[in-house]
Amino acid sequence: MKTVEEQLAIIKRGAEEILVEKELVEKLEKGQPLRIKAGFDPTAADLHLGHTVLINKLKQFQDLGHEILFLIGDFTAMIGDPTGKSATRPPLSREEIEVNAATYKEQVFKILDPEKTTVMYNSEWMSKMTAEDMIKLAGQVTVARMLERNDFSDRFKANTPIAIHEFLYPMVQGYDSVAMDADLELGGTDQKFNLLMGRTLQGHFGKPQQCTLTMPILEGLDGVQKMSKSLNNYIGIKDEPNDMFGKVMSVSDELMWRYYDLLSFESIETIESYKQAVENGENPRNIKVKLAMEIIERFHSKEAAESALKDFETKFSKNAIPDEMPEFSFDGELPLANLLKEAGLVASTSDAHRMTKQGAVKINGEKVDNSRQTMPAGTTSVYQVGKRKFARVTLN
Repeated sequence: MKTVEEQLAIIKRGAEEILVEKELVEKLEKGQPLRIKAGFDPTAADLHLGHTVLINKLKQFQDLGHEILFLIGDFTAMIGDPTGKSATRPPLSREEIEVNAATYKEQVFKILDPEKTTVMYNSEWMSKMTAEDMIKLAGQVTVARMLERNDFSDRFKANTPIAIHEFLYPMVQGYDSVAMDADLELGGTDQKFNLLMGRTLQGHFGKPQQCTLTMPILEGLDGVQKMSKSLNNYIGIKDEPNDMFGKVMSVSDELMWRYYDLLSFESIETIESYKQAVENGENPRNIKVKLAMEIIERFHSKEAAESALKDFETKFSKNAIPDEMPEFSFDGELPLANLLKEAGLVASTSDAHRMTKQGAVKINGEKVDNSRQTMPAGTTSVYQVGKRKFARVTLN
């Protein structure tokens, strides 16, 4: 096992906050494997790279020799996590939860070693709780404490309904730490309240209190909003290799380093060497290729990664226009910005003006710099925005 200092360097890589770091050091100094907890509610069938930020950190703990407790929140999923929500979430059915939980295990073991991972379900202990047990648990937390949470307090001030069962969610997540004897719990920065609830309840039940480690929320491909399927700015870990490669290559050069910090298993020294190479004039695209290859190999195979690279170079690096793309037909002439919007290549005309100004818009492979120009009727052209968005548009 590595020294405490070496372990801390790995543990703190990309992390937002450790509470309490002094206590974590004391735990590590004992030289015994720690019980590392992370919980995931199976609320959807597929995971994206944003979810893997925590799983990657679990992998680092696993490689350091610690015991990984991968908790599937099949009980809490029936409550619905209110974190960050402005309204009560509809709870999932038992059938939906079971289907999603099965796919979670399949996907996370592309990162974690199944032989060194303990999979647990919080229904194992919560379903055995009596009404009396639940009332006693609820007696450990005040309403005032619950309203310290921003999402609850904001809804309360806005007279937006808060269902009583939503107050149970952080209590149950906290009690999971009691039942699992967790030494440390991981979560996103938005989960800080829930993580500290586990620490509080462990103290109430006379158990050693866990430390908490929060990880940043990964930005999506747009570099602004958090990665989310609903925002269509995500890279799914079950995406096809070619799609995955293209999406990674579409992120900005600045965001690339954020992805390296939170998604890559390359050493800190290696990533620093990449940064130095870019400062010395290397094209950031070459470094981005390495990241795309690493991620595809992790979730598919080395062969799939090499094939995706070849496909990408054929379509994009050589400025080739793909044979297949969406096709549209509009009547009359159109301003370029409006055409790009109507063809679904941009979200708005403002976006079209911005992308054109950045040199990201091409017509038949040639860059254009005037988003206000009018495209004449009686023409068919291929319009491109960025590296991956194409459409063949006919103006009648």
